[in-house]
Amino acid sequence: MILTGPEISAAVSDGRIRIHPFRAEQVNPNSYNVRLGPTLLTYTDPVIDAYRSNPTRPATIGSDGYVLRPDELYLGHTVEEVGSDTFVPLLFGRSSVGRLGLFVEITAPIGDIGFHGQWTLMLSPVRPLRVYPGMKIGQIMFFVSTGVVDLYRGKYQDSTGPQPSQYWRDLLKAGAS
Repeated sequence: MILTGPEISAAVSDGRIRIHPFRAEQVNPNSYNVRLGPTLLTYTDPVIDAYRSNPTRPATIGSDGYVLRPDELYLGHTVEEVGSDTFVPLLFGRSSVGRLGLFVEITAPIGDIGFHGQWTLMLSPVRPLRVYPGMKIGQIMFFVSTGVVDLYRGKYQDSTGPQPSQYWRDLLKAGAS
């Protein structure tokens, strides 16, 4: 079951969902709008290697915006810190942003119960597109879970700003076993 907007507001009020900062005007009928934070990361090597840490370059989105280019992967982040120890959050791009030709979070929309922090966004434009800090970029829906809950305790917990892939850490752990 998906939470309705009024239930999202109630869950924020009683602590079952954490959204900081919370703005009532960002509540939709069955989701919550999240805004684009001011920092972007891009990978600097021409080939991204899943088996190692990859260097990144930060960029700040100024008040006049930042032009995203096709054929580049941008890691952005939400302004809001969002999480829940009760519900499963899923983040999707807003349809109005998709209609501008921007893919947001198309490969990893599901969040874990127990994750709390700013969400890293994978941004891929099909044409050059100017984005702005604070623009509504995505929406998070919350789903009821069933069964025993094992809270997230992973490497991205309490994230602030965009986080590059740490997939290589999983490989190191697997190799050590």
